[in-house]
Amino acid sequence: MSANPINKRAGHRPEWLKIRVPGGLDQLPVARLMNDLALNTVCQEARCPNIFECWSAGTATFMILGEICTRRCTFCAVGRGKPLVADRDEPRRVAEAVEKMGVKHCVITMVNRDDMADGGAEHVALTIAAVRERTGAAVEVLISDLEGNRDALQVIVDAKPDVLAHNVETIPRLYPQVRPVAKYQQSLDVLRWSHEAGMLTKSSLMLGLGEEEHEVLAVARDLRDAGVDIFTMGQYLAPTEHNHPVRRYYTPEEFAELGKQAMAMGFRHVESAPLVRSSYMAHRAVQSPAQDAARDLRR
Repeated sequence: MSANPINKRAGHRPEWLKIRVPGGLDQLPVARLMNDLALNTVCQEARCPNIFECWSAGTATFMILGEICTRRCTFCAVGRGKPLVADRDEPRRVAEAVEKMGVKHCVITMVNRDDMADGGAEHVALTIAAVRERTGAAVEVLISDLEGNRDALQVIVDAKPDVLAHNVETIPRLYPQVRPVAKYQQSLDVLRWSHEAGMLTKSSLMLGLGEEEHEVLAVARDLRDAGVDIFTMGQYLAPTEHNHPVRRYYTPEEFAELGKQAMAMGFRHVESAPLVRSSYMAHRAVQSPAQDAARDLRR
């Protein structure tokens, strides 16, 4: 595979990553619903390139526990600082939005809440319960590492989400630059504990931060060894000039080859393409009869 130099910015964005978004995003029903219910979405906060496609289809990824993160990851567009107290009515409003949207598979993510003793685990569990009480939608949660608090993780596990995701984001060598507060092994522990508790687990990598291909495959192997079922890879796109620079743009063919090699490791499902994001088309990974049966047993 060819590679751009990793000691400088990767240059202009290639054609396969140029998204042409029509105007009027704020006029879509999803946008109006989120505004009416005072909810946050990772689609907006993370500046996702797929936002128009997903919102036009009536889907969105909810971001709970506020819009301020306690960490300082250099890849992320979410605001950082001292968050507000968790909104106890938020789970109800998320459930109402899921009901009104009529989605069959909802994804709920969260900001890091290192200011809370349980990292926000109870709030996540209450949101899962609220959605379940009001709808028949499958619930996928994308959680923080909870600072490695296994008891907090168990609170979320006990709420029985259909998919429990936690993203390692990048290779361990780049953690000091990209995720300076996080620990790679701690993220693997969260995923392994979730697998051991019977969860269908998922994790994701961003490519283009300065990693080598053999390091990508080493992370894929670590994730599979930790019991991760679903693995996604997508191109990192710096949200602003102040974020970590893009060191390389992978071609669609390179993504396909890496995905093929990862799938051979035994994952149930792999998504690997430039515009893949952890929550993009999340329902596709849990649609087989075997996975549906396993999910029903956990309920």
